[in-house]
Amino acid sequence: MNLQKEALITLHDCPYVTRSMLKRMMKIEGLLTSLPSLTPAKITKETALPLERSAAIFKYIENPNIMKKLDINRSQYKFITLFDKEYPAILRNIPDPPLVLYASGRTDHLQIPLNLSVVGTRTPSQYAYPSMRKIIDPLVQSKFNIVSGMAMGIDQFAHKIAIMNKGTTIAVIGSGFHHLYPRNDMKLFDKIASEQLLLSEYPPDRPARKHHFPERNRIISGLSEAVLVIEARLKSGSLITVDQALEQGKDVYALPGPIGSPTSEGCHQIIKQGAQLVHSCADIIKGYCEKN
Repeated sequence: MNLQKEALITLHDCPYVTRSMLKRMMKIEGLLTSLPSLTPAKITKETALPLERSAAIFKYIENPNIMKKLDINRSQYKFITLFDKEYPAILRNIPDPPLVLYASGRTDHLQIPLNLSVVGTRTPSQYAYPSMRKIIDPLVQSKFNIVSGMAMGIDQFAHKIAIMNKGTTIAVIGSGFHHLYPRNDMKLFDKIASEQLLLSEYPPDRPARKHHFPERNRIISGLSEAVLVIEARLKSGSLITVDQALEQGKDVYALPGPIGSPTSEGCHQIIKQGAQLVHSCADIIKGYCEKN
């Protein structure tokens, strides 16, 4: 492993280094490659961080137990950084790409050319699942890779439909692999982590935090050419994903639902605002053909 990549992984794991701070560090010439020889005073000089914080970072990266932990994690999971050729090009081009991805399973899924992100409510109506089957089954059979977030409800339905159709799926989670969330379907987690692809931006020992999920959503939309919203309330994480997809220049599709259903209101709103209404899988396939 080269010095740049090793330093990036070490600093990314450090709880005293934020993502924005790490991005600034990456722009300082020679900082990452000189990490093993840095002192707190040098860190402060190069980064303008308070000396107390620089000392905490130095203590962390010099701790042999931390280095041992990172070695164990590297033996269990794949670490993919912005410096790696296998880092997905489609994700590299979003406004705020993750600096490190932790992966378990089939990392070749990151190179699949056809990707569709599927998001929606954690409390779907009875209308959702059969509607999803009609749209997603033929897409999976047409070699679309399904990307979602393993949340209860629509996300887990999407992963299961991909697996049932002997297709491929990527689950992007908002916690480290040692703190899987939600824990309602650990068999699905195990299956995805071993036979599909489980991804996280967070080091394995990082528990889920509320702000992780909006951050995670930008990766879900970033990995695909388009986002399909199945059911969403007016104020929901799914609509945050839609906003991020639009910022990234992605297409947005939405499934209309029964009038008066709270889980249809979000979809109806974004259709009014310009999201493409989905009646069948043909609507999505046509959109991909026109774009490509």
